[in-house]
Amino acid sequence: MSPRDAVKVRTRSAGDVLAGLASLVALAALVAGVPCALLVLFGSPLPDQAPALDDLTRQLGPGSIITVLVTLVWLAWLQLAACVLVEVYAGVRGIGVPARVPLAGGVQSLVHRLVVAVLLLFTATTAVMPALSARDLAPARPVAAVQPEFQPVAATSPIDEETQLLAEDAAAEPVQKARTTKIYRVQPPEGRHHESLWEIADKCLGEGRRYKEIYELNKGRVQPDGSKLTIASLIRPGWILEMPADAVGARTVPVEDLDEYFRYGHPRPDPEPERPRTPEPRPSAPEEQRPDAQQPAPPRTPAPEPPKTQAPEPPKAQEPAPPKTQAPAPSEKPDQREQEQGQEPSGGAHERPDGPPPTVGLPSLPVELGWPQGLAAASLLAAGVLAALGRRRREQMEHRGFGNMIARPEGAAARVEEALRVGRDEDAARLLDLGLRQMSRSLAADGRTLPTVYGVHLGAESLDLWIAPADPNPPEPWQAHDDGQVWRLHADALPDLQAAPLSDVLAPYPGLVSIGTNPTGRILVDLEAAHGLVALRGPEPTRRAALAAIALELATNRWSDHMRITLVGFGEELGLSLAEIAPDRIRTVASLQEALPELESRSEEVRQALAASGADSVLTGRCRGVFGEAWMPHYLIMADQPTETEADRLVALARTGQRMAAGYLVAGEAQGATWTWDVTTEGRLQAGVLGFEVEAQLVPEEHYRAVAGLFRTAGRTEATPLPAPEAGGEPPMTGDHRPEVDIRLLGPIEVDAPGPMDDSRRALCTEVLVYLATHPGGVHPTVLGGAVWPRGVSAGVRDACIARVSDWLGRDSRGRPNLYYDERGRIRLGSEVRVDWAVFRWLIWRSAAEPGSEAAYMSYALDLVRGPLLADRPRGRYGWLAADPLEYEATARVIDVAHRLTVLRLEEGDPRGAVEAARTGLRLAPEDEGLWRDLLRATQATGDATQVQTAVDELRYQISRDPLIDQMQPETEALVEELVPHWHQVASR
Repeated sequence: MSPRDAVKVRTRSAGDVLAGLASLVALAALVAGVPCALLVLFGSPLPDQAPALDDLTRQLGPGSIITVLVTLVWLAWLQLAACVLVEVYAGVRGIGVPARVPLAGGVQSLVHRLVVAVLLLFTATTAVMPALSARDLAPARPVAAVQPEFQPVAATSPIDEETQLLAEDAAAEPVQKARTTKIYRVQPPEGRHHESLWEIADKCLGEGRRYKEIYELNKGRVQPDGSKLTIASLIRPGWILEMPADAVGARTVPVEDLDEYFRYGHPRPDPEPERPRTPEPRPSAPEEQRPDAQQPAPPRTPAPEPPKTQAPEPPKAQEPAPPKTQAPAPSEKPDQREQEQGQEPSGGAHERPDGPPPTVGLPSLPVELGWPQGLAAASLLAAGVLAALGRRRREQMEHRGFGNMIARPEGAAARVEEALRVGRDEDAARLLDLGLRQMSRSLAADGRTLPTVYGVHLGAESLDLWIAPADPNPPEPWQAHDDGQVWRLHADALPDLQAAPLSDVLAPYPGLVSIGTNPTGRILVDLEAAHGLVALRGPEPTRRAALAAIALELATNRWSDHMRITLVGFGEELGLSLAEIAPDRIRTVASLQEALPELESRSEEVRQALAASGADSVLTGRCRGVFGEAWMPHYLIMADQPTETEADRLVALARTGQRMAAGYLVAGEAQGATWTWDVTTEGRLQAGVLGFEVEAQLVPEEHYRAVAGLFRTAGRTEATPLPAPEAGGEPPMTGDHRPEVDIRLLGPIEVDAPGPMDDSRRALCTEVLVYLATHPGGVHPTVLGGAVWPRGVSAGVRDACIARVSDWLGRDSRGRPNLYYDERGRIRLGSEVRVDWAVFRWLIWRSAAEPGSEAAYMSYALDLVRGPLLADRPRGRYGWLAADPLEYEATARVIDVAHRLTVLRLEEGDPRGAVEAARTGLRLAPEDEGLWRDLLRATQATGDATQVQTAVDELRYQISRDPLIDQMQPETEALVEELVPHWHQVASR
């Protein structure tokens, strides 16, 4: 992928051409016309002879005054010519923010606009930036002689699985006599990649430039989600597109069914859910390989019914469950398969493929909040917010008493955390953070300075930095592209970066912040690189949502060490909501007048630090690690448009000509702003001279209110008692005879089941099974659908997935389904399905019921713990854990059981058994310092001083590698000091 493919830029419009021509004429008149006119009218400005002393004392006449005025005009022209030279040099050579010409503030600003407009006539796009105007990295594809009007993005992706299926369908269809047309369903994203009309045209029509034909065929048509295609660059997963007749890989459908496809996404709406048929054994091969997979399932003959072995079928909508029922096995349509595979995208702007969300979902979630799509799409913001929330919950765990668990979120706050969990991309955040720190350390070791980074593209496979001026020699493992104007770091370098000692390296670019996404990834810009004011124009609600997203990401990201963010104009209540999320970084004030003194004082401190340190820039100071606190940034984000006087004062403060560890972002039009961005009602953001056009990152007011609610809940210290273990029959245990269905949650997720399961569907079916395993009382299908498919799902897709899980689990020893519907229409697991979490809870109940065997039952329970709860779950799934008590209860119970067993073993004189109990608890909760203290005491009781030192070293390593831990708790530090005196000195060597 080339840098051009990584960012979408708009082409020249007629207005751009006219503005460029007018600017060219104006520059020519000013640069050449003015001196020519002066020479013709007044002659040469140079005197014929040297001036005498009496020239200064003689009386001035009209001729002398005219000479003085002409001289002033010549001086003004020289200043203008200097401004033109500086601006042209900066624009052509990619110097970035041009040098300031003395006493030329307004003149240089005017010349800057004229030069930019003229340069647009001679560049391929409207991005006056070297990284965007240089040659592509990848070899150019052969194109026709006509110059294309649209810059392709990611037009070389391979044909996906569904396209191949549709192509096979089209080849296998008999010749139809009725009039037909062809349609294409927009595919769900893979990672952060989304389909575009250009890509669809390139894939199905063989030429990306034919995207306009597809657009004209579908413009203004209402899609299944109720929206319309109005902008060629904005399509959504699940949309139906009518295709030209020569399209390859598109589905052929009767013309009379076309409206039904656009309205419902399938040929015709189902008036009511189809009653599931009695299941029959399925072949082990995937459905797609069956010759009849594309046809509706024919009526089946019910299999012989063993007595009391068949499970009930799901009841019809708004009807009571019938007394006599069947096992779940609805037939699955091809369209349902497509929707099922696309229900869990990991980021980007997606809509529900089946219309508005169902009114019945998770019972505790308010319908009015809706699905927080903006938060689910903000992968870096979500990772930062959840990291900050994890730090707050770590502190909350310190106040948890034995037998209690921390408070969990409910309602809107739980819904927001669910979206954050689905959308977060921790690996991308780590790659950005560690990659920049490693680059800074390597450049410092070579005696080099950090480059100016204007933009960052963070894709699925790499991290790209657009730098100026170009440098073809980046430090390893970075690679130079596009003649050194792009530095690229591949994602596979992350493991080596995580192992490198980078904790003491200052964050080089703390002002990097996401402005939105394009079809290939996420775009970030550095607020400090503006060297001036940044203005964001657009409708107030959208503008405020964009500014709130920027503030939220800056306040929680991991690629910044310390910073100060001053918020102006967000209102007292909303400002306090943001301040609750990061009180150590965010400060809210009512007006700009309150913020300016601190901003001006901070600017002066940076100037003094530059002078005292001898560093030529803030980047050099950060790279070399000198005067560390002096380079910590201060950013101003103003939600209201400043007055003219305020804007002038901000411009005077911001336009320093060099990086000053500061950034100023204001709403509305601001005269003298260095960068001006525009955001539309539809959520598109254009970054002006930078050339970026993205789907803006937005956090509406109700969403960041809910995020603040999450942090308020995490700040509660009152006890929430653990639910009492329920008495009941003994669950299936692991012994000589392992149950055929075994679901293990206390560690990496593992499922042993006798039936077949396609690898492509395993992740989704596993999540359905885990949800059922953690709700032994049964789950209504609608609740299950709302949890596993938070963006919405059709009943047909949901029931088809449930049927597939039922086939996977098979039947028990008496021929009954291991997954069935009970008499109330709830889905339940059979009695012979073993779930390690259920076994753990039963053993704890028995340990309380039989005090004499307490230690033995607790030991059996801890043997089930293999690692962190539900470890290795795929990104973008299991968001329902935010509102579920599983994580909170399981963590508290395992910690309590490990602590109690450690105490019992020590009382019994078995220190090695106590060590084993503490270490087992740490498998699931390695961050719990209470268990670390138990481990240290138990290890001390063994009398092995070497093992005590080893345990202390392990604790120090755990704290150093965990970004959520700043230092040990006082109790832990005191215990370590007692057991290993002078451990601070040992750690420092």
